[in-house]
Amino acid sequence: PSPSPVRPELVEGRARTTPLVEADQALMDGVLRRERRALAKAITLLESTRADHRARADALLNALLPATGKAIRLGISGVPGVGKSTFIEALGLHLIAQGHRVAVLAIDPSSNVSGGSILGDKTRMEKLSADEAAYIRPSPASGTLGGVAEKTREAMLVCEAAGYDVVIVETVGVGQSETAVASMTDLFVLLQLPNAGDDLQAIKKGVMELADLVVINKADIDPNAATRAMAQITSALRVFSFHGNPAHSAERWQPRVMQISALKAQGVADFWATVKDFEAKRRASGEFEARRTQQARAWMWDIVHAGLRHAFDQHPAVRAALPQTLADVNEARIAPSAAARSLLNLFQHPQP
Repeated sequence: PSPSPVRPELVEGRARTTPLVEADQALMDGVLRRERRALAKAITLLESTRADHRARADALLNALLPATGKAIRLGISGVPGVGKSTFIEALGLHLIAQGHRVAVLAIDPSSNVSGGSILGDKTRMEKLSADEAAYIRPSPASGTLGGVAEKTREAMLVCEAAGYDVVIVETVGVGQSETAVASMTDLFVLLQLPNAGDDLQAIKKGVMELADLVVINKADIDPNAATRAMAQITSALRVFSFHGNPAHSAERWQPRVMQISALKAQGVADFWATVKDFEAKRRASGEFEARRTQQARAWMWDIVHAGLRHAFDQHPAVRAALPQTLADVNEARIAPSAAARSLLNLFQHPQP
């Protein structure tokens, strides 16, 4: 067979590729054959921070790219204790019973002190993790904005290449930074508790604006409270859709609110029917593909910005000038804006 494409490099303004090494060709073949071991090794390679592994990961990802894009991508967020893992397990088992293959990328919070993560999602999803048609990959957030691990986008593509037609990203929790998950999924789901009440004020407006679907979990505990929360959130979403996300305008998809009990698997079938309705409407209008194209471009620029920041931090002239510049800013001897431009000038035009 002809060599597979790998890491792109710019040649006359265009990207070119070079062949995969033999070991990674075998790894790619294993992923395409839906081998779980190969899938796990591929994601581990993507998560590596070694420079040589990064080059191999880029090669592998480009080689697998033609086999990606066929899954529906769901982002699941919600406050701690709302039942995200229970909901995902109930949904996953329901989908597998219908013949789907489900991949779950569960992002665990990392400690600011030790840097470690518990990675306990497989324990919380015991039944789902034991099913051959499911793949659960817990990953540490590692301080990444939004609780979405840096390599989650790449891991999604590898899971799609391995034949998983539903990919779920479970995020750490709720907050303004948590909206990062909406930039990589087709439908963003916000889970809420029935006794939310005034706690709704604690939810950042940005998260509510991005929600395509709000699900009130544990509705069986207090049906009256769930009904009140449903009315309150529905009212809030009308305001947000009127003033907020243009994708939620009157002629497009209107965010919905529904009640479920993940523990009793009540409402899970209705949830999936709503997801399919969302997908059908978005595909019919062309917005489904447009959203993915926009996400791909945003992903590229995110990597560019991260690379530039890393290059800036490691630049010898910047590193040499930084301690004194910080001291000058701390003592109010120089304006922060002037200090920033001075460092940027060193980065762009280093002195010989």
